[in-house]
Amino acid sequence: MQIHINTDRNIDGRDALTAHVSSEIEQALSRFSEHITRVEVHLSDENSDKKGGKDGMKCVMEARLEGRQPLAATHQATTLEQAFSGAADKLTRLIESTLGRTGNQRGHRADPSPSGLDIPEGEENVELSE
Repeated sequence: MQIHINTDRNIDGRDALTAHVSSEIEQALSRFSEHITRVEVHLSDENSDKKGGKDGMKCVMEARLEGRQPLAATHQATTLEQAFSGAADKLTRLIESTLGRTGNQRGHRADPSPSGLDIPEGEENVELSE
């Protein structure tokens, strides 16, 4: 799993922040690592020109899963840590949901039976009495 971290010019401590964010992502998404090829994180200070303000820090996280469209989550908060943590939580739930749905659908029939009833295989010619 490759991890790319991007920050805008208003974020301080890029090297330390990059190391921290990378380790947190690896920990949070480790159980999905065989499905994830790449994670991109974009950290920005939306209110940098105002020097303050509520919910000025923004984190956008995008995970690229093998054979699927990218999944993205965004979170805005007062601090960078809160923004990152919120986006990581949302992305984790989104990946769980996506991979869980795919796993649950493998055992289901894709095409309905002609009568609209699910008849077990090998019993198609059984007459139903009314």
